[in-house]
Amino acid sequence: TLLIVTSDNGGQKGANGHRSAMGFRGYKGDIWEGGHRVPFIVRWPGKIKPGAVSGELVSLGDMFATFADLTGAPLPDDAAEDSWSVLPVLLGKPTGQPLHEALIFQAGNGDLALRQGRWKYIAAKPKGGSGQLYDLDADPRETQDLAAENPPIAAALAALLDKYRSQGFSRPMRGKGPGFP
Repeated sequence: TLLIVTSDNGGQKGANGHRSAMGFRGYKGDIWEGGHRVPFIVRWPGKIKPGAVSGELVSLGDMFATFADLTGAPLPDDAAEDSWSVLPVLLGKPTGQPLHEALIFQAGNGDLALRQGRWKYIAAKPKGGSGQLYDLDADPRETQDLAAENPPIAAALAALLDKYRSQGFSRPMRGKGPGFP
């Protein structure tokens, strides 16, 4: 039996000082890590080594491709365009590269962010301003905007987010990248 314990979004703002976002900035519905970062705990006796930990980025949208991979069901090219099978990661099989090129996050107010490795880019509002850039390895609580200090990284992530937005999906065509069953 495969058991997955997770949540759909970050925590709600707690009463009486309860820190449901574990010190991360923001809460459910926000673009910040506190609005998106959740536990993802998997137990599968005989398949997943107890106590194993992975730094792979996972989205709940990935469960569609993962369950298709698990059951051997084919995915049509136009289905689950943002879903990647994380089954190799669950089984501890090295992939040689991250499964996702990047992950997109959307806040309740429509704000968009893109996460690629250690970097998180938060898109600028349509009416001016520049995007924000955070190094989540060094600053997981998103206190230091590094966009002005790293314009090439911010520009590359902004361009990738624009590409995903314009094409309407993040996964390459079947058979042309990682994450396909």
